[in-house]
Amino acid sequence: MNLRDKYNHAIQIAKGFRMEGAAEERDGKLYFKGQVQSQDEVNEIWTAIKTVPDWRNDVVAEVTIDPNAKPAGATYTVKAGDTLSKIAKEHLGDANAYMKILDANKSVLSDPDKIKPGQVLTIPKA
Repeated sequence: MNLRDKYNHAIQIAKGFRMEGAAEERDGKLYFKGQVQSQDEVNEIWTAIKTVPDWRNDVVAEVTIDPNAKPAGATYTVKAGDTLSKIAKEHLGDANAYMKILDANKSVLSDPDKIKPGQVLTIPKA
């Protein structure tokens, strides 16, 4: 079994977080290097790596937080011309994630089409 197969679970976790980087096998080691959006994501990847008992012998990893990552629970002030889809695309990477923003702001929004400039919205984790 090659190391990519052995650590497939950790690789899939990283892919699920859209880690920018790679897991490359060379010289009998799996080099796992990349950036994710939060410390929680870093921790989950490490937890997945450590499910393999001899990970210390197999893996050289450097998983860090993207310095440009928008923090979870960040706020955004609505500007003229904004839509929830536009805000979702910018902050969550997917315009269709506008419902996540709506759900996180039920106290101030009742309709996704009725946002107003000046409203401060909580942006949930992607």
